[in-house]
Amino acid sequence: MGKFLIKKGERVVFIGDSITDCGRRKEFIPFGDGYVRMVIDLITAKYPERKLEFHNMGISGNTVEDLQGRWQDDAILLKPDWLTIKIGINDLHLFLKNQDRAVAPERFREVYREILQRTKEKTKAKIVLIDPFYISLESSDFLRGKVLKLLPEYLSVVSDMAKEFKTLHVKTHEAFLRQLKYKTSEYFCPEPVHPNHRGHTVIAYELLKKLNW
Repeated sequence: MGKFLIKKGERVVFIGDSITDCGRRKEFIPFGDGYVRMVIDLITAKYPERKLEFHNMGISGNTVEDLQGRWQDDAILLKPDWLTIKIGINDLHLFLKNQDRAVAPERFREVYREILQRTKEKTKAKIVLIDPFYISLESSDFLRGKVLKLLPEYLSVVSDMAKEFKTLHVKTHEAFLRQLKYKTSEYFCPEPVHPNHRGHTVIAYELLKKLNW
């Protein structure tokens, strides 16, 4: 493993949906009680001398279009040195249920590309894209089966964006599929979307690996 990628004094911004938010605006101010807090605590424990600055900008329920609407204030203006983005599962669910604010895969691609282009133009941030995931193997279940069938379309967008913009890419869905060979989904998550602390630990571990922690 190479050297830890985040340098002394750098600013790290995490942005995304409820999995990133994880109570950071309520009872768990300011970093939430999920993978973001775990990552911050582990980095701080190992590299206290780097004096890093962290911001959690996750908001529960967000889609990529919600990120687009607040991108200037919550990403660009913070002038991050590092920016991690975790988005997509709300886009998929709303589209699958044909609800307001639905984001189809092609629209997901279009908006994701736009915010990444803006980030490249307006900041010097190094970017980490984190896959949406679904902690379930129950393809025979009506809803879960439909989600698992559609999810690869959203995953392919993130993969393509990571290649196009030369970002780091954290494949959380693949990581959970590996875990589910040995543990039940309930070990990581009371339902397939919102992980418990064990599930958040998997996300934190995969992100830290990419950063050469």
